[in-house]
Amino acid sequence: AVVSTQSTGERARVLDYSLQKQLRPYMEKIVPRASIYCPDFIAANQEARADNILSGSKQNMMTRIREDIRDFKEKKNLDKVIVLWTANTERFADIRPGLNTTAEELLNSINNDEEEVSPSTIFAVASILEGCTYINGSPQNTFVPGVVELAEMEGVYIAGDDFKSGQTKFKSVLVDFLVGAGIKPVSIVSYNHLGNNDGKNLSAPSQFRSKEISKSNVVDDMVNSNKILYADGKKPVLCVDTTA
Repeated sequence: AVVSTQSTGERARVLDYSLQKQLRPYMEKIVPRASIYCPDFIAANQEARADNILSGSKQNMMTRIREDIRDFKEKKNLDKVIVLWTANTERFADIRPGLNTTAEELLNSINNDEEEVSPSTIFAVASILEGCTYINGSPQNTFVPGVVELAEMEGVYIAGDDFKSGQTKFKSVLVDFLVGAGIKPVSIVSYNHLGNNDGKNLSAPSQFRSKEISKSNVVDDMVNSNKILYADGKKPVLCVDTTA
């Protein structure tokens, strides 16, 4: 059953109870709209939570998302809408000619209900077609080449490949400091003590791989910035363990 954001907040137990009480008058009035659920892109253990979903083809679902954006903008009397993706980490999508390497291919793939088009990419395309900036807060490859080309064609901003707001941000700062000080990290071990549903979703190998790539990219940038410390081009050994 569709419930308010207040009820989902109580179930999640992320916010402090006293803060939940203060937010109740505002949160209990907000009911989330139905969204896109493609089981192949997130962990199988998420199925029980997917109880407010759109039905139909991917083209139909994209049309519904576009209608929701227009409806929200009109009802709230807004000049601009920015779409922010904060949903579960998806597995990486394939990138191949005929599927998503151009805007035309991607739009055709959505129209043909191709399985390899992810929910986050559908949201991105819907946002671009509605002229809305789209910010991706998860580490999957939402911005396949076709999305980038479409955004350029429509003159719409897209940004983001993970919030990196937790230990990844801390690691970025720390590694940058060490490398800048001439100290060469050779091994980095990360332990994600993830609460709520994030850790549960990342317990699936394909979704975890998206997060692992995102974390390793941060280290790659640091290595490439200092050819003296890393003259041999060898990167630090990176090990990431998720513990819910």
